[in-house]
Amino acid sequence: MREYPIVDGIFLQQMINGLTLGSVYGLIAIGYTMVYGIIGMINFAHGEVYMVSAYLSAIGLALLAFFGLHSFPLLILGTLIFTIFVTGVYGWAIERIAYKPLRNSTRLAPLISAIGMSLILQNYVQLSQGPRQQGVPTLLEGAFKLHIGDGWVQLTYTKLFILLASFAGMAVLTYVIQYTKLGRMCRATQQDRKMASILGINTDRVISYVFVIGAAMAALAGVLITMNYGTFDFYAGFIIGIKAFTAAVLGGIGSLPGAMLGGLILGVAEAQFSGMVNTDYKDVFAFGLLVTILIFRPQGLLGRPQVSKV
Repeated sequence: MREYPIVDGIFLQQMINGLTLGSVYGLIAIGYTMVYGIIGMINFAHGEVYMVSAYLSAIGLALLAFFGLHSFPLLILGTLIFTIFVTGVYGWAIERIAYKPLRNSTRLAPLISAIGMSLILQNYVQLSQGPRQQGVPTLLEGAFKLHIGDGWVQLTYTKLFILLASFAGMAVLTYVIQYTKLGRMCRATQQDRKMASILGINTDRVISYVFVIGAAMAALAGVLITMNYGTFDFYAGFIIGIKAFTAAVLGGIGSLPGAMLGGLILGVAEAQFSGMVNTDYKDVFAFGLLVTILIFRPQGLLGRPQVSKV
Protein backbone atom coordinates (compact mmCIF):
# COMPACT_ATOMS: atom_id res chain seq x y z
CA MET A 1 0.00 0.00 0.00
CA ARG A 2 2.76 2.45 -0.88
CA GLU A 3 0.67 4.46 -3.31
CA TYR A 4 -1.14 6.60 -0.75
CA PRO A 5 1.87 8.55 0.59
CA ILE A 6 2.91 9.30 -3.00
CA VAL A 7 -0.60 10.49 -3.87
CA ASP A 8 -0.64 12.61 -0.72
CA GLY A 9 2.70 14.11 -1.75
CA ILE A 10 1.42 14.89 -5.24
CA PHE A 11 -1.76 16.37 -3.77
CA LEU A 12 0.15 18.67 -1.41
CA GLN A 13 2.62 19.72 -4.08
CA GLN A 14 -0.15 20.54 -6.53
CA MET A 15 -2.00 22.39 -3.78
CA ILE A 16 1.04 24.64 -3.32
CA ASN A 17 1.35 25.12 -7.08
CA GLY A 18 -2.38 25.84 -7.38
CA LEU A 19 -2.43 28.40 -4.57
CA THR A 20 0.54 30.17 -6.13
CA LEU A 21 -1.06 30.31 -9.56
CA GLY A 22 -4.50 31.09 -8.15
CA SER A 23 -3.28 34.04 -6.11
CA VAL A 24 -1.92 35.60 -9.32
CA TYR A 25 -5.18 34.88 -11.15
CA GLY A 26 -6.93 36.69 -8.32
CA LEU A 27 -4.75 39.79 -8.64
CA ILE A 28 -5.49 40.08 -12.36
CA ALA A 29 -9.18 39.29 -11.79
CA ILE A 30 -9.41 42.31 -9.48
CA GLY A 31 -8.91 44.58 -12.49
CA TYR A 32 -11.83 42.97 -14.32
CA THR A 33 -14.14 43.05 -11.31
CA MET A 34 -13.35 46.67 -10.33
CA VAL A 35 -13.96 48.03 -13.82
CA TYR A 36 -17.17 46.03 -14.15
CA GLY A 37 -18.33 47.19 -10.74
CA ILE A 38 -17.84 50.86 -11.65
CA ILE A 39 -19.01 51.10 -15.27
CA GLY A 40 -20.64 47.71 -15.91
CA MET A 41 -18.20 46.87 -18.73
CA ILE A 42 -15.48 44.27 -19.17
CA ASN A 43 -12.04 45.66 -19.95
CA PHE A 44 -10.93 43.17 -22.59
CA ALA A 45 -7.53 44.88 -22.83
CA HIS A 46 -6.72 43.98 -19.22
CA GLY A 47 -4.88 40.77 -20.16
CA GLU A 48 -2.58 42.80 -22.39
CA VAL A 49 -1.95 45.21 -19.50
CA TYR A 50 -0.60 42.23 -17.57
CA MET A 51 1.50 41.24 -20.60
CA VAL A 52 2.99 44.74 -20.81
CA SER A 53 3.81 44.59 -17.10
CA ALA A 54 5.77 41.35 -17.65
CA TYR A 55 7.98 43.13 -20.20
CA LEU A 56 8.29 46.16 -17.94
CA SER A 57 9.40 43.98 -15.02
CA ALA A 58 12.17 42.52 -17.18
CA ILE A 59 13.20 46.01 -18.30
CA GLY A 60 13.18 47.22 -14.70
CA LEU A 61 15.33 44.31 -13.54
CA ALA A 62 17.81 44.90 -16.38
CA LEU A 63 18.08 48.63 -15.63
CA LEU A 64 18.62 48.12 -11.91
CA ALA A 65 21.20 45.38 -12.52
CA PHE A 66 22.95 47.64 -15.06
CA PHE A 67 23.36 50.30 -12.37
CA GLY A 68 24.88 47.76 -10.00
CA LEU A 69 21.90 46.92 -7.79
CA HIS A 70 21.92 43.17 -7.05
CA SER A 71 20.40 42.87 -3.58
CA PHE A 72 17.12 40.94 -3.92
CA PRO A 73 14.98 43.14 -1.60
CA LEU A 74 16.10 46.36 -3.30
CA LEU A 75 15.97 44.80 -6.75
CA ILE A 76 12.42 43.50 -6.40
CA LEU A 77 11.21 46.66 -4.64
CA GLY A 78 12.64 48.90 -7.36
CA THR A 79 11.17 46.67 -10.07
CA LEU A 80 7.74 46.71 -8.42
CA ILE A 81 7.71 50.49 -8.10
CA PHE A 82 8.82 51.00 -11.71
CA THR A 83 6.43 48.39 -13.14
CA ILE A 84 3.39 49.49 -11.12
CA PHE A 85 3.92 53.15 -12.00
CA VAL A 86 4.37 52.64 -15.75
CA THR A 87 1.59 50.02 -15.96
CA GLY A 88 -0.70 52.40 -14.10
CA VAL A 89 -0.05 54.97 -16.82
CA TYR A 90 -1.07 52.35 -19.39
CA GLY A 91 -4.29 51.71 -17.48
CA TRP A 92 -5.04 55.43 -17.33
CA ALA A 93 -4.36 55.80 -21.08
CA ILE A 94 -6.64 52.86 -21.94
CA GLU A 95 -9.51 54.45 -20.02
CA ARG A 96 -8.94 57.83 -21.66
CA ILE A 97 -8.61 56.47 -25.20
CA ALA A 98 -10.90 53.43 -25.32
CA TYR A 99 -13.60 54.18 -22.76
CA LYS A 100 -14.07 57.86 -21.88
CA PRO A 101 -14.96 59.09 -25.40
CA LEU A 102 -17.61 56.35 -25.61
CA ARG A 103 -19.09 56.76 -22.13
CA ASN A 104 -22.49 57.89 -23.38
CA SER A 105 -22.65 55.64 -26.43
CA THR A 106 -24.18 52.17 -26.73
CA ARG A 107 -22.86 49.41 -24.47
CA LEU A 108 -21.38 47.56 -27.44
CA ALA A 109 -19.07 50.38 -28.57
CA PRO A 110 -16.69 50.37 -25.54
CA LEU A 111 -16.38 46.58 -25.73
CA ILE A 112 -15.30 46.75 -29.37
CA SER A 113 -12.95 49.61 -28.53
CA ALA A 114 -11.37 47.57 -25.71
CA ILE A 115 -10.85 44.59 -28.04
CA GLY A 116 -9.19 46.94 -30.52
CA MET A 117 -6.94 48.29 -27.75
CA SER A 118 -6.01 44.70 -26.87
CA LEU A 119 -4.91 44.02 -30.45
CA ILE A 120 -3.01 47.33 -30.59
CA LEU A 121 -1.04 46.48 -27.43
CA GLN A 122 -0.24 42.98 -28.69
CA ASN A 123 1.11 44.24 -31.99
CA TYR A 124 2.87 47.20 -30.40
CA VAL A 125 4.81 44.89 -28.07
CA GLN A 126 5.49 42.40 -30.87
CA LEU A 127 6.98 45.13 -33.06
CA SER A 128 8.92 46.88 -30.30
CA GLN A 129 10.22 43.82 -28.40
CA GLY A 130 10.16 41.13 -31.07
CA PRO A 131 8.06 37.97 -31.43
CA ARG A 132 10.49 35.67 -29.64
CA GLN A 133 9.92 34.45 -26.11
CA GLN A 134 11.76 36.55 -23.54
CA GLY A 135 13.13 35.49 -20.16
CA VAL A 136 14.70 36.61 -16.90
CA PRO A 137 17.06 34.70 -14.58
CA THR A 138 15.94 33.19 -11.29
CA LEU A 139 16.14 35.85 -8.59
CA LEU A 140 15.44 33.81 -5.47
CA GLU A 141 17.07 30.40 -5.07
CA GLY A 142 16.24 27.68 -2.57
CA ALA A 143 13.19 25.91 -1.18
CA PHE A 144 11.64 24.36 1.90
CA LYS A 145 11.43 20.57 1.42
CA LEU A 146 9.31 17.97 3.19
CA HIS A 147 9.68 14.23 2.69
CA ILE A 148 6.29 12.47 2.44
CA GLY A 149 6.23 8.73 1.75
CA ASP A 150 8.47 8.06 -1.23
CA GLY A 151 8.22 11.59 -2.59
CA TRP A 152 9.13 15.16 -1.77
CA VAL A 153 6.99 18.26 -1.35
CA GLN A 154 8.76 21.56 -1.79
CA LEU A 155 7.81 25.18 -1.40
CA THR A 156 10.32 27.33 -3.23
CA TYR A 157 11.24 30.69 -1.79
CA THR A 158 9.91 32.25 -5.00
CA LYS A 159 6.46 30.69 -4.52
CA LEU A 160 6.41 31.68 -0.88
CA PHE A 161 7.22 35.25 -1.87
CA ILE A 162 4.47 35.19 -4.52
CA LEU A 163 1.89 34.03 -1.97
CA LEU A 164 2.91 36.64 0.59
CA ALA A 165 3.08 39.46 -1.96
CA SER A 166 -0.30 38.53 -3.47
CA PHE A 167 -2.14 38.50 -0.17
CA ALA A 168 -0.33 41.66 0.96
CA GLY A 169 -1.46 43.42 -2.22
CA MET A 170 -5.04 42.24 -1.67
CA ALA A 171 -4.92 43.41 1.96
CA VAL A 172 -3.68 46.87 0.97
CA LEU A 173 -6.36 47.18 -1.71
CA THR A 174 -9.07 46.07 0.73
CA TYR A 175 -7.94 48.72 3.20
CA VAL A 176 -7.97 51.40 0.49
CA ILE A 177 -11.48 50.48 -0.66
CA GLN A 178 -12.96 50.10 2.81
CA TYR A 179 -11.29 52.83 4.87
CA THR A 180 -10.07 55.68 2.64
CA LYS A 181 -11.76 58.61 0.94
CA LEU A 182 -10.88 57.19 -2.47
CA GLY A 183 -12.49 53.90 -1.50
CA ARG A 184 -15.68 55.62 -0.37
CA MET A 185 -15.84 57.51 -3.67
CA CYS A 186 -15.34 54.24 -5.58
CA ARG A 187 -18.12 52.52 -3.63
CA ALA A 188 -20.47 55.47 -4.08
CA THR A 189 -19.80 55.57 -7.81
CA GLN A 190 -20.36 51.82 -8.05
CA GLN A 191 -23.72 52.03 -6.25
CA ASP A 192 -25.14 54.98 -8.20
CA ARG A 193 -22.93 56.98 -10.55
CA LYS A 194 -25.51 59.69 -11.21
CA MET A 195 -26.25 60.29 -7.51
CA ALA A 196 -22.53 60.28 -6.69
CA SER A 197 -22.01 62.97 -9.32
CA ILE A 198 -24.87 65.05 -7.86
CA LEU A 199 -23.23 64.79 -4.43
CA GLY A 200 -20.02 66.33 -5.77
CA ILE A 201 -17.91 63.28 -6.64
CA ASN A 202 -15.96 63.60 -9.86
CA THR A 203 -17.03 60.23 -11.25
CA ASP A 204 -14.87 60.54 -14.38
CA ARG A 205 -11.80 60.88 -12.18
CA VAL A 206 -12.91 57.96 -10.00
CA ILE A 207 -13.29 55.76 -13.07
CA SER A 208 -9.75 56.70 -14.14
CA TYR A 209 -8.48 55.81 -10.65
CA VAL A 210 -10.17 52.42 -10.88
CA PHE A 211 -8.42 51.66 -14.18
CA VAL A 212 -5.10 52.69 -12.63
CA ILE A 213 -5.69 50.49 -9.55
CA GLY A 214 -6.64 47.52 -11.72
CA ALA A 215 -3.52 48.03 -13.83
CA ALA A 216 -1.40 48.22 -10.66
CA MET A 217 -2.74 44.85 -9.51
CA ALA A 218 -2.00 43.40 -12.96
CA ALA A 219 1.52 44.87 -12.69
CA LEU A 220 2.07 43.12 -9.36
CA ALA A 221 0.88 39.87 -10.96
CA GLY A 222 3.19 40.45 -13.94
CA VAL A 223 6.26 40.81 -11.73
CA LEU A 224 5.33 37.75 -9.67
CA ILE A 225 4.62 35.47 -12.65
CA THR A 226 7.81 36.62 -14.35
CA MET A 227 9.72 35.68 -11.20
CA ASN A 228 8.05 32.26 -11.06
CA TYR A 229 8.18 31.13 -14.69
CA GLY A 230 10.95 33.35 -16.03
CA THR A 231 9.54 33.48 -19.58
CA PHE A 232 6.88 35.47 -21.42
CA ASP A 233 5.96 36.70 -24.88
CA PHE A 234 3.66 39.23 -26.55
CA TYR A 235 0.78 36.72 -26.55
CA ALA A 236 1.02 35.89 -22.84
CA GLY A 237 -1.85 38.20 -21.85
CA PHE A 238 -4.49 36.41 -23.91
CA ILE A 239 -4.65 33.07 -22.09
CA ILE A 240 -4.05 34.36 -18.59
CA GLY A 241 -6.50 37.21 -19.23
CA ILE A 242 -9.24 34.70 -20.06
CA LYS A 243 -8.34 32.66 -16.96
CA ALA A 244 -8.45 35.76 -14.74
CA PHE A 245 -11.79 36.80 -16.25
CA THR A 246 -13.05 33.28 -15.52
CA ALA A 247 -11.86 33.67 -11.92
CA ALA A 248 -13.70 37.00 -11.61
CA VAL A 249 -16.94 35.48 -12.90
CA LEU A 250 -16.45 32.37 -10.77
CA GLY A 251 -16.06 34.38 -7.56
CA GLY A 252 -18.76 36.89 -8.47
CA ILE A 253 -18.03 39.71 -10.89
CA GLY A 254 -17.99 43.00 -8.98
CA SER A 255 -16.81 41.45 -5.69
CA LEU A 256 -13.16 41.96 -4.67
CA PRO A 257 -13.08 39.01 -2.23
CA GLY A 258 -14.88 37.00 -4.89
CA ALA A 259 -12.13 37.76 -7.43
CA MET A 260 -9.45 36.45 -5.07
CA LEU A 261 -11.53 33.43 -4.06
CA GLY A 262 -12.32 32.62 -7.69
CA GLY A 263 -8.64 32.87 -8.58
CA LEU A 264 -7.61 30.51 -5.79
CA ILE A 265 -10.32 27.97 -6.65
CA LEU A 266 -9.44 28.07 -10.34
CA GLY A 267 -5.71 27.76 -9.69
CA VAL A 268 -6.08 24.85 -7.26
CA ALA A 269 -8.57 23.06 -9.54
CA GLU A 270 -6.22 23.37 -12.53
CA ALA A 271 -3.20 22.20 -10.57
CA GLN A 272 -4.95 19.20 -9.00
CA PHE A 273 -6.41 18.10 -12.32
CA SER A 274 -2.98 18.43 -13.95
CA GLY A 275 -1.28 16.39 -11.24
CA MET A 276 -3.91 13.72 -10.76
CA VAL A 277 -5.44 13.30 -14.23
CA ASN A 278 -4.00 14.98 -17.33
CA THR A 279 -2.25 18.26 -18.01
CA ASP A 280 -3.59 18.47 -21.57
CA TYR A 281 -7.19 18.90 -20.42
CA LYS A 282 -6.72 21.20 -17.43
CA ASP A 283 -8.30 24.14 -19.28
CA VAL A 284 -11.32 22.02 -20.17
CA PHE A 285 -11.73 21.06 -16.53
CA ALA A 286 -11.33 24.67 -15.33
CA PHE A 287 -13.98 26.03 -17.69
CA GLY A 288 -16.22 23.04 -16.97
CA LEU A 289 -16.03 23.96 -13.28
CA LEU A 290 -17.04 27.51 -14.17
CA VAL A 291 -20.04 26.33 -16.20
CA THR A 292 -21.15 24.01 -13.39
CA ILE A 293 -21.05 26.74 -10.75
CA LEU A 294 -22.81 29.27 -12.98
CA ILE A 295 -25.61 26.80 -13.68
CA PHE A 296 -26.39 26.53 -9.98
CA ARG A 297 -25.27 30.03 -8.91
CA PRO A 298 -25.27 32.44 -11.89
CA GLN A 299 -24.06 35.41 -9.82
CA GLY A 300 -20.90 33.53 -8.79
CA LEU A 301 -19.82 32.37 -5.36
CA LEU A 302 -19.77 35.73 -3.58
CA GLY A 303 -21.74 37.83 -6.06
CA ARG A 304 -25.18 39.22 -5.38
CA PRO A 305 -28.09 39.04 -7.82
CA GLN A 306 -28.59 42.36 -9.61
CA VAL A 307 -31.79 44.15 -8.82
CA SER A 308 -33.32 46.23 -11.61
CA LYS A 309 -34.16 49.79 -10.60
CA VAL A 310 -37.62 51.00 -11.47
